[in-house]
Amino acid sequence: MKNRILNLISDDSAVIAPPAEPIDPANITDEDALDAYSQTVIRVARRVSPAVVNIEVTHGQSTEKRRRGGSGSGFIFTPDGFILTNSHVVHKTDRIDAALPDGRRFEAELVGDDPETDLAVVRIDAPGLPHVVLGDSAALQVGQLVVAIGNPYGFQYTVTAGVISATARSFRSSSGRLIDNIIQTDAALNPGNSGGPLVNGRGEVVGVNTAVILPAQGLCFAIPSNTASFVASQLLQSGRVRRSYIGLGGQDVPLHRRIVRFHHLTGDGGVLAVQIEPTGPAAKAGLQDGDIIVEFDGQSVEHIDTLHRLLTEERVGKTCPMVVLRQREKLTLWITPAETPAR
Repeated sequence: MKNRILNLISDDSAVIAPPAEPIDPANITDEDALDAYSQTVIRVARRVSPAVVNIEVTHGQSTEKRRRGGSGSGFIFTPDGFILTNSHVVHKTDRIDAALPDGRRFEAELVGDDPETDLAVVRIDAPGLPHVVLGDSAALQVGQLVVAIGNPYGFQYTVTAGVISATARSFRSSSGRLIDNIIQTDAALNPGNSGGPLVNGRGEVVGVNTAVILPAQGLCFAIPSNTASFVASQLLQSGRVRRSYIGLGGQDVPLHRRIVRFHHLTGDGGVLAVQIEPTGPAAKAGLQDGDIIVEFDGQSVEHIDTLHRLLTEERVGKTCPMVVLRQREKLTLWITPAETPAR
Protein backbone atom coordinates (compact mmCIF):
# COMPACT_ATOMS: atom_id res chain seq x y z
CA MET A 1 0.00 0.00 0.00
CA LYS A 2 3.04 2.19 0.31
CA ASN A 3 2.88 3.97 -3.01
CA ARG A 4 -0.88 3.97 -3.44
CA ILE A 5 -3.46 6.63 -2.72
CA LEU A 6 -6.57 5.78 -0.78
CA ASN A 7 -9.51 7.82 -2.12
CA LEU A 8 -12.54 7.97 0.18
CA ILE A 9 -15.97 8.34 -1.48
CA SER A 10 -19.34 9.42 -0.18
CA ASP A 11 -20.69 5.99 0.71
CA ASP A 12 -17.71 5.33 3.04
CA SER A 13 -16.37 2.66 0.71
CA ALA A 14 -12.92 3.12 -0.77
CA VAL A 15 -11.15 2.64 -4.04
CA ILE A 16 -7.46 2.17 -4.60
CA ALA A 17 -6.01 4.54 -7.16
CA PRO A 18 -3.14 3.15 -9.22
CA PRO A 19 0.30 4.64 -8.51
CA ALA A 20 1.13 7.74 -10.53
CA GLU A 21 3.20 7.22 -13.62
CA PRO A 22 6.82 8.34 -13.10
CA ILE A 23 7.82 11.48 -14.97
CA ASP A 24 10.12 10.75 -17.86
CA PRO A 25 12.89 13.41 -17.93
CA ALA A 26 12.93 13.06 -21.70
CA ASN A 27 9.40 14.47 -21.79
CA ILE A 28 10.32 17.65 -19.89
CA THR A 29 10.62 20.50 -22.37
CA ASP A 30 12.81 23.58 -22.09
CA GLU A 31 9.65 25.59 -21.51
CA ASP A 32 8.70 23.34 -18.56
CA ALA A 33 12.14 23.72 -16.99
CA LEU A 34 12.18 27.49 -17.45
CA ASP A 35 8.68 27.81 -16.04
CA ALA A 36 9.66 25.81 -12.94
CA TYR A 37 12.72 28.04 -12.51
CA SER A 38 10.63 31.17 -12.88
CA GLN A 39 8.01 29.97 -10.41
CA THR A 40 10.72 29.26 -7.83
CA VAL A 41 12.19 32.76 -8.17
CA ILE A 42 8.72 34.35 -8.02
CA ARG A 43 7.78 32.36 -4.91
CA VAL A 44 11.03 33.25 -3.14
CA ALA A 45 10.76 36.94 -4.05
CA ARG A 46 7.17 37.15 -2.79
CA ARG A 47 8.08 35.45 0.46
CA VAL A 48 11.25 37.42 1.29
CA SER A 49 10.86 40.87 -0.31
CA PRO A 50 8.44 42.23 2.34
CA ALA A 51 11.21 41.80 4.96
CA VAL A 52 13.92 43.56 2.92
CA VAL A 53 14.59 47.17 3.91
CA ASN A 54 16.33 50.06 2.21
CA ILE A 55 18.89 51.61 4.56
CA GLU A 56 20.05 55.21 4.22
CA VAL A 57 22.70 56.73 6.48
CA THR A 58 23.81 60.28 7.18
CA HIS A 59 26.83 61.85 8.85
CA GLY A 60 26.83 64.92 11.05
CA GLN A 61 24.85 65.69 14.19
CA SER A 62 23.38 69.09 13.32
CA THR A 63 20.96 69.80 10.48
CA GLU A 64 23.40 72.27 8.90
CA LYS A 65 26.32 69.82 8.86
CA ARG A 66 24.35 66.67 8.11
CA ARG A 67 25.25 65.00 4.83
CA ARG A 68 24.07 61.82 3.21
CA GLY A 69 26.49 58.94 3.70
CA GLY A 70 25.11 56.44 1.22
CA SER A 71 22.63 53.61 1.20
CA GLY A 72 22.44 49.85 1.40
CA SER A 73 20.12 46.99 2.17
CA GLY A 74 19.13 44.88 5.14
CA PHE A 75 16.51 42.34 6.15
CA ILE A 76 14.32 41.86 9.22
CA PHE A 77 15.16 38.56 10.90
CA THR A 78 12.97 38.79 14.03
CA PRO A 79 9.34 39.88 14.34
CA ASP A 80 10.30 42.61 16.82
CA GLY A 81 12.30 44.62 14.31
CA PHE A 82 15.93 43.48 14.42
CA ILE A 83 17.62 43.92 11.04
CA LEU A 84 20.80 42.33 9.71
CA THR A 85 22.98 44.37 7.36
CA ASN A 86 26.64 45.01 6.60
CA SER A 87 28.92 46.80 9.02
CA HIS A 88 30.35 48.94 6.24
CA VAL A 89 26.85 50.28 5.52
CA VAL A 90 26.21 51.63 9.05
CA HIS A 91 29.65 51.86 10.70
CA LYS A 92 30.38 55.25 12.32
CA THR A 93 27.24 56.96 11.04
CA ASP A 94 25.15 59.48 12.96
CA ARG A 95 21.71 58.55 11.67
CA ILE A 96 20.23 55.41 10.13
CA ASP A 97 16.88 55.35 8.35
CA ALA A 98 15.13 52.18 7.21
CA ALA A 99 12.37 52.17 4.58
CA LEU A 100 10.05 49.18 4.24
CA PRO A 101 8.45 47.95 1.01
CA ASP A 102 4.99 48.96 2.31
CA GLY A 103 6.09 52.60 2.36
CA ARG A 104 6.75 52.94 6.08
CA ARG A 105 9.96 54.68 7.10
CA PHE A 106 11.66 54.59 10.51
CA GLU A 107 14.78 55.88 12.18
CA ALA A 108 16.81 52.83 13.17
CA GLU A 109 18.97 52.31 16.23
CA LEU A 110 22.39 50.67 15.87
CA VAL A 111 22.45 47.65 18.17
CA GLY A 112 26.03 46.73 17.32
CA ASP A 113 28.39 46.08 14.43
CA ASP A 114 31.34 43.82 13.80
CA PRO A 115 33.76 45.05 11.12
CA GLU A 116 35.70 41.80 11.40
CA THR A 117 32.87 39.93 9.66
CA ASP A 118 31.28 43.01 8.04
CA LEU A 119 28.00 42.41 9.85
CA ALA A 120 25.77 44.71 11.87
CA VAL A 121 22.39 44.66 13.59
CA VAL A 122 20.05 47.65 13.73
CA ARG A 123 16.54 47.85 15.10
CA ILE A 124 13.31 49.63 14.25
CA ASP A 125 10.30 49.95 16.52
CA ALA A 126 7.23 49.08 14.49
CA PRO A 127 4.24 46.72 14.64
CA GLY A 128 3.32 43.98 12.19
CA LEU A 129 6.76 43.35 10.75
CA PRO A 130 7.44 40.51 8.32
CA HIS A 131 10.67 38.60 8.89
CA VAL A 132 12.83 36.00 7.19
CA VAL A 133 14.11 32.58 8.26
CA LEU A 134 17.85 31.95 8.44
CA GLY A 135 18.88 28.72 6.70
CA ASP A 136 21.90 26.45 7.03
CA SER A 137 24.69 27.78 4.80
CA ALA A 138 26.79 24.66 5.45
CA ALA A 139 24.31 22.69 3.33
CA LEU A 140 24.87 24.79 0.20
CA GLN A 141 25.97 23.02 -2.98
CA VAL A 142 27.87 24.50 -5.91
CA GLY A 143 25.35 25.03 -8.71
CA GLN A 144 22.41 25.51 -6.34
CA LEU A 145 19.86 28.17 -7.27
CA VAL A 146 19.95 31.38 -5.16
CA VAL A 147 18.10 34.68 -5.31
CA ALA A 148 19.47 38.06 -4.23
CA ILE A 149 17.19 40.93 -3.16
CA GLY A 150 18.33 44.48 -2.44
CA ASN A 151 18.43 48.12 -3.46
CA PRO A 152 21.24 48.60 -6.01
CA TYR A 153 21.85 52.26 -6.82
CA GLY A 154 18.60 53.11 -5.06
CA PHE A 155 16.43 50.87 -7.26
CA GLN A 156 14.45 49.42 -4.40
CA TYR A 157 13.65 45.73 -3.99
CA THR A 158 15.50 44.54 -7.06
CA VAL A 159 15.50 40.75 -7.54
CA THR A 160 18.30 38.87 -9.30
CA ALA A 161 18.92 35.14 -9.55
CA GLY A 162 21.89 32.88 -10.15
CA VAL A 163 23.71 29.94 -8.65
CA ILE A 164 26.26 29.22 -5.96
CA SER A 165 29.54 29.54 -7.88
CA ALA A 166 31.80 28.40 -5.04
CA THR A 167 31.98 28.09 -1.27
CA ALA A 168 34.84 28.45 1.23
CA ARG A 169 36.24 31.56 -0.44
CA SER A 170 38.27 34.06 1.59
CA PHE A 171 37.53 37.76 1.30
CA ARG A 172 39.05 40.77 3.02
CA SER A 173 36.57 42.93 4.93
CA SER A 174 36.76 46.70 5.15
CA SER A 175 38.61 46.26 8.45
CA GLY A 176 41.41 44.46 6.61
CA ARG A 177 40.64 41.07 8.15
CA LEU A 178 40.16 38.00 6.01
CA ILE A 179 36.62 36.67 6.23
CA ASP A 180 36.63 32.96 5.54
CA ASN A 181 34.02 30.57 4.14
CA ILE A 182 32.57 33.30 1.95
CA ILE A 183 29.92 32.30 -0.59
CA GLN A 184 30.58 33.18 -4.23
CA THR A 185 27.57 33.64 -6.51
CA ASP A 186 26.82 34.91 -9.99
CA ALA A 187 23.50 36.43 -8.87
CA ALA A 188 24.04 40.03 -9.97
CA LEU A 189 24.96 42.45 -7.16
CA ASN A 190 25.75 46.15 -7.35
CA PRO A 191 26.51 48.94 -4.87
CA GLY A 192 23.41 49.23 -2.70
CA ASN A 193 22.88 45.45 -2.53
CA SER A 194 25.21 45.34 0.48
CA GLY A 195 23.44 43.86 3.48
CA GLY A 196 20.60 42.30 1.50
CA PRO A 197 19.68 38.62 1.68
CA LEU A 198 20.91 35.77 -0.50
CA VAL A 199 18.09 33.23 -0.46
CA ASN A 200 17.77 29.55 -1.41
CA GLY A 201 14.87 27.99 -3.31
CA ARG A 202 12.97 27.35 -0.05
CA GLY A 203 12.97 31.04 0.84
CA GLU A 204 15.61 30.67 3.59
CA VAL A 205 18.35 33.29 3.88
CA VAL A 206 21.68 31.53 3.38
CA GLY A 207 23.91 34.59 3.05
CA VAL A 208 24.28 38.33 3.58
CA ASN A 209 25.34 40.00 0.34
CA THR A 210 28.49 41.98 0.92
CA ALA A 211 30.71 42.71 -2.08
CA VAL A 212 31.38 42.60 -5.78
CA ILE A 213 34.64 42.74 -7.70
CA LEU A 214 34.58 45.57 -10.21
CA PRO A 215 34.86 45.70 -13.18
CA ALA A 216 34.47 41.89 -13.23
CA GLN A 217 31.01 40.48 -13.92
CA GLY A 218 29.46 37.58 -12.06
CA LEU A 219 31.92 37.68 -9.16
CA CYS A 220 29.75 38.47 -6.16
CA PHE A 221 30.12 37.44 -2.53
CA ALA A 222 27.97 36.86 0.55
CA ILE A 223 28.70 36.12 4.21
CA PRO A 224 27.25 32.70 5.11
CA SER A 225 24.12 32.65 7.25
CA ASN A 226 25.74 30.41 9.87
CA THR A 227 28.37 33.09 10.51
CA ALA A 228 25.70 35.80 10.47
CA SER A 229 23.56 33.92 12.98
CA PHE A 230 26.45 33.56 15.42
CA VAL A 231 27.56 37.18 15.08
CA ALA A 232 24.00 38.50 15.40
CA SER A 233 23.49 36.61 18.66
CA GLN A 234 26.65 38.21 20.08
CA LEU A 235 25.63 41.69 18.95
CA LEU A 236 22.19 41.26 20.52
CA GLN A 237 23.79 40.25 23.81
CA SER A 238 26.52 42.86 24.16
CA GLY A 239 26.55 45.16 21.14
CA ARG A 240 29.93 43.88 19.94
CA VAL A 241 31.80 40.68 19.37
CA ARG A 242 34.70 40.59 21.80
CA ARG A 243 36.91 37.82 20.58
CA SER A 244 40.40 36.51 20.64
CA TYR A 245 42.39 36.11 17.48
CA ILE A 246 45.42 34.14 16.37
CA GLY A 247 46.43 35.97 13.20
CA LEU A 248 45.41 33.38 10.63
CA GLY A 249 43.63 33.25 7.30
CA GLY A 250 42.35 29.76 6.59
CA GLN A 251 39.89 27.64 4.69
CA ASP A 252 38.07 24.35 5.19
CA VAL A 253 39.68 21.22 3.78
CA PRO A 254 38.51 17.59 3.88
CA LEU A 255 40.82 14.91 5.25
CA HIS A 256 41.30 11.52 3.66
CA ARG A 257 39.88 8.63 5.65
CA ARG A 258 43.31 7.03 5.97
CA ILE A 259 44.74 10.21 7.52
CA VAL A 260 41.86 10.37 10.00
CA ARG A 261 42.41 6.76 11.06
CA PHE A 262 46.20 7.01 11.16
CA HIS A 263 46.20 10.06 13.45
CA HIS A 264 43.13 8.95 15.45
CA LEU A 265 41.21 12.13 14.65
CA THR A 266 37.61 12.66 15.69
CA GLY A 267 36.64 14.68 12.61
CA ASP A 268 37.09 14.31 8.86
CA GLY A 269 38.07 17.92 8.11
CA GLY A 270 40.36 20.70 9.25
CA VAL A 271 41.39 24.31 8.64
CA LEU A 272 44.23 24.89 6.18
CA ALA A 273 46.54 27.80 7.04
CA VAL A 274 46.81 29.93 3.89
CA GLN A 275 47.94 33.25 5.39
CA ILE A 276 49.69 33.90 8.70
CA GLU A 277 50.32 37.33 10.22
CA PRO A 278 54.10 37.63 10.69
CA THR A 279 53.84 38.91 14.27
CA GLY A 280 50.54 37.30 15.29
CA PRO A 281 49.98 34.58 17.90
CA ALA A 282 49.91 31.82 15.27
CA ALA A 283 53.31 32.81 13.90
CA LYS A 284 54.75 33.04 17.41
CA ALA A 285 53.44 29.54 18.14
CA GLY A 286 55.25 28.17 15.08
CA LEU A 287 52.30 27.65 12.72
CA GLN A 288 53.38 27.47 9.08
CA ASP A 289 51.66 27.94 5.72
CA GLY A 290 50.13 24.63 4.68
CA ASP A 291 49.56 23.36 8.23
CA ILE A 292 46.09 21.96 8.86
CA ILE A 293 44.54 22.75 12.23
CA VAL A 294 42.48 19.78 13.46
CA GLU A 295 42.12 20.58 17.16
CA PHE A 296 42.13 23.70 19.33
CA ASP A 297 42.13 23.67 23.12
CA GLY A 298 40.88 20.10 23.20
CA GLN A 299 38.06 20.71 20.70
CA SER A 300 37.90 19.16 17.23
CA VAL A 301 38.18 21.76 14.46
CA GLU A 302 36.63 20.68 11.16
CA HIS A 303 35.47 24.09 9.88
CA ILE A 304 36.68 27.68 10.02
CA ASP A 305 33.38 28.63 11.69
CA THR A 306 34.21 26.19 14.49
CA LEU A 307 37.58 27.89 15.04
CA HIS A 308 35.93 31.31 15.03
CA ARG A 309 33.49 30.16 17.70
CA LEU A 310 36.32 28.82 19.85
CA LEU A 311 38.22 32.11 19.69
CA THR A 312 36.06 33.71 22.37
CA GLU A 313 36.90 36.33 24.93
CA GLU A 314 37.55 33.62 27.54
CA ARG A 315 40.62 32.52 25.59
CA VAL A 316 42.26 35.95 25.44
CA GLY A 317 45.69 35.52 27.03
CA LYS A 318 45.10 31.82 27.74
CA THR A 319 47.78 29.49 26.38
CA CYS A 320 46.05 26.64 24.55
CA PRO A 321 47.20 23.47 22.79
CA MET A 322 46.60 23.49 19.04
CA VAL A 323 46.98 20.23 17.12
CA VAL A 324 48.07 20.53 13.48
CA LEU A 325 48.97 18.21 10.63
CA ARG A 326 52.21 19.14 8.89
CA GLN A 327 52.87 16.89 5.95
CA ARG A 328 52.88 13.41 7.57
CA GLU A 329 53.33 14.58 11.15
CA LYS A 330 50.81 15.43 13.86
CA LEU A 331 52.15 18.22 16.07
CA THR A 332 50.92 20.06 19.15
CA LEU A 333 51.68 23.78 19.18
CA TRP A 334 51.08 26.03 22.18
CA ILE A 335 49.40 29.28 21.27
CA THR A 336 48.28 32.31 23.29
CA PRO A 337 45.42 34.15 21.53
CA ALA A 338 45.34 37.93 21.79
CA GLU A 339 42.26 40.16 21.96
CA THR A 340 41.00 41.52 18.70
CA PRO A 341 41.31 45.31 18.98
CA ALA A 342 38.06 47.27 18.82
CA ARG A 343 37.57 49.22 15.60
